[in-house]
Amino acid sequence: MSFDLDIGYQSLAGMKPENQDFAAILQGDGLDAGRGIIAAIADGVSTGEGGAEAAQLSVNSVLNDYFETPATWDTSVALERLIAAQNSWLVSINKRRPTHQIGLTTLTALVLRGQSYTLAHVGDTRAYLLRAGVLEQLTQDHVVPNVDLSHQLTRCIGLEDRLLVDFVQGELQAGDAFILLSDGVHGTLSNKFLGTTALKFLPSAIKNNQLEQSSLVGSFAQELSNILVNNALERGSTDNVTALVVHVRGAEESTLHDESRRATTLNILPLLKTGEKVDGLVVTAVVADSGVYRLYQVRDPVTQRLYALKTLRPERAHDRQELLTLAHEAWVAKRMQTGPAAKQLVRLNDWPALQAASSLRGGGSEQHTLTCSDYFYLLYDWHSGETLEQIIKSSRNIELSQIIYWMQQATRTLGYLHRQGVVHRDVKPANLHWGDDGVLRLLDLGVAITGREPASTRALHAGSASYMNPEQWPGYIKYSDREGEVANQQSDLYAVGVTLYQLLSKGKLPYGEVLPYQIGRYSKDPLPPSRYNPQVPIWLDHIALKAVARQASQRFETGEEMVLALERGASRALPAPMPSSLMQRDPTAAWKLLVGISALLNAVLIYWLLFLPK
Repeated sequence: MSFDLDIGYQSLAGMKPENQDFAAILQGDGLDAGRGIIAAIADGVSTGEGGAEAAQLSVNSVLNDYFETPATWDTSVALERLIAAQNSWLVSINKRRPTHQIGLTTLTALVLRGQSYTLAHVGDTRAYLLRAGVLEQLTQDHVVPNVDLSHQLTRCIGLEDRLLVDFVQGELQAGDAFILLSDGVHGTLSNKFLGTTALKFLPSAIKNNQLEQSSLVGSFAQELSNILVNNALERGSTDNVTALVVHVRGAEESTLHDESRRATTLNILPLLKTGEKVDGLVVTAVVADSGVYRLYQVRDPVTQRLYALKTLRPERAHDRQELLTLAHEAWVAKRMQTGPAAKQLVRLNDWPALQAASSLRGGGSEQHTLTCSDYFYLLYDWHSGETLEQIIKSSRNIELSQIIYWMQQATRTLGYLHRQGVVHRDVKPANLHWGDDGVLRLLDLGVAITGREPASTRALHAGSASYMNPEQWPGYIKYSDREGEVANQQSDLYAVGVTLYQLLSKGKLPYGEVLPYQIGRYSKDPLPPSRYNPQVPIWLDHIALKAVARQASQRFETGEEMVLALERGASRALPAPMPSSLMQRDPTAAWKLLVGISALLNAVLIYWLLFLPK
């Protein structure tokens, strides 16, 4: 969803003849909607006549140019470069002006993007965060540390060529209120008064941490802005007075930017043993260790609910590409949690939010207070059951109707992912889980690609070799009408086809097993699954062989097409696939034949010359 904001603004000249404060807020729309909103407040320095101009130009420049920066830049990088550019321009202008006309200004800029906030700060304007009834000052004044000289700035825009900007970043929560003030307000009103006044007008639903009700309450941002400015004047402020309040009644969905920031700023868990705790969760088992990732089963001791915790191994903690890949997985998993196929994907949980919910229900303990973890990990729902790989290895007899149902569910799920622009890239029986609740789930989005994944993830030759379509093997154009391609939707459908073939043929693979260090070989057409399992009907043979055809043009184009074929069954059976000719299987066969004939003729000629009588 988009931001639901309540915005309040008040700015008065007060006792001054001119108002040199300036504040504004701008929200992206259209293609810029994902960039969030940016707000800024500036206080022009009154030592020169250009203070008001400097404040207004600095705010407008940063706000307007923010949406022109590349979307791939971190928010702090974008703000730093924009402020540096504005500072350089203002310094160059001031050098050409007489002293009484120079323009200097403070600046505090706030960006809300996804589920995070970023603050950039120079000077003595301030930013506060009001959260869960507690007011926190987020910025520090850049002034001379002396009571008598406390209004003299040590940093401001337009003063020096080299400018140091302070940055603050954090998680954004529904109910947060950001209060941006000029020194005419906070210099007169104490932080205690600010907190007490803000709480007085804060809606009771937010005070009680009942965040789900916050979107129903009325506006308080404008009222708070008016109260703070009027109180500052009543208490004797002799400066311009400005207050900008941004109340977040509803935050956006988590963005890839959010997940990437978390991944690179939080710690990685050490190796955990059974019985150890992390954020109140108790480790009950180490499920898997790939050398890169480690998967634990953990339990919430209060609710007794089980989860799967996925994290990087400690030695990978400084591998930025692995961190960004795990962050991309988190982003994809959250995006896929709504929609028609969400049930067939394992849900990713936000553990701090669950802790808060448990507290609100009154069933919490000290472990269930709202605290953000210091560690970066993914927490998925745990489902009892077994994977299709375990079922295949058990050699049990599986009803054909069950296999067809599984493949329909798997293919529908992939169809949904593909419509959302997601390619799984690692479909195989080990990643298809048949739960005790009767739901087939697709596991592991770790190597999925969306077009926004890290370059190293996209370049990875991902997937299990035996389930990779011929087009992904470079240099093997003789087996395919395309070669060396990046995985796409047909790659996933081919892998589902291999899984279907394996289930029908009692564990056999259409082109044989391919070990990780080998390259796939596709020189022979696969046998029909019915050759290994006589119970397989001819129409199902045709579907399986079409799904794993050597040529991409002969396979199913979409998941919906394959689902339809499975649903129609024998009533509208697919035609038998045509066997590949020798030239299709190996375009070099003609050359090989000519070379063989030539070698034979040469051998005959040599024999004739050497041994036959002259």
